[in-house]
Amino acid sequence: MSVIQVVVLAVIQGLAELLPVSSSAHVVVAEKLMGLDPSAPALTLLLVLLHTGTMFAVIVYFWRSWLHTYCASREAFARFAVRVIIATALTGGIGLLLANLVTRIVFPGAAHADVEQLFSHLELIAPALFLVGVLIVISYGYERRNAPKDAEPSVAQSAVIGVVQGLALPFRGFSRSGATISTGMLVGVEKGAAEAFSFALAVVLTPPVVVREALRLRKHGATFAPAELHADILLSILGGVLAFVAGLIALKWLSSWLERGRWIYFGVYCMIAAIVVAALHFAGF
Repeated sequence: MSVIQVVVLAVIQGLAELLPVSSSAHVVVAEKLMGLDPSAPALTLLLVLLHTGTMFAVIVYFWRSWLHTYCASREAFARFAVRVIIATALTGGIGLLLANLVTRIVFPGAAHADVEQLFSHLELIAPALFLVGVLIVISYGYERRNAPKDAEPSVAQSAVIGVVQGLALPFRGFSRSGATISTGMLVGVEKGAAEAFSFALAVVLTPPVVVREALRLRKHGATFAPAELHADILLSILGGVLAFVAGLIALKWLSSWLERGRWIYFGVYCMIAAIVVAALHFAGF
């Protein structure tokens, strides 16, 4: 990878990971347009650092809000912890079950197949991206007609958000943040609270994702020459720092548009982007 390629991927990941537009869809398209192999060890290593950078961006941006809302008292923290545990457990169970099911259907009889082999398929990314766009538009319309009153999600609402997050995990293009914030709004959670809870779940979810990517790198027996390893580590660290900065910008942008009633624009963008991705697929990418 060149420095320019790392910069492009880091900025795309940092912005799109935290905006409700699916970072994976944008990163996969960018990799294909730049002629990069998404399964290459260097790119997997970069992805680990990019996820780490965006996770720290979320922590830096939300920590004061979380401290005020979720850590105001022992009781408030206990309520928050129960809701996060329930949502995350449902996400993990449904996500793994769905990933195994999809893998068995698409790769019947394959001993070492995993769902990641589908992640570069633009014909699958396009409909997932369009679907999350529709969900965002629907949630925008619902929120405009029925102003949510819940300042924080209940146990039942958290469970629904966790289920939808689990559905988003195996499918590139189905934005996790777009799906979870939209779902929160649809079940009656105030949009700012839905955003804060969605990204709290992201911080809990990111470390296992990073570990999974690292294990996948090891599983495929990636080997680096010492000089290559040193260069790839430095480039990946640069990517992580840039993803952190881009993530902060994305979160400020997202919060601003949520407050100003511009949530629908993200949905429209996703639907247009889905059409572009489909066109790229039919063009041979």
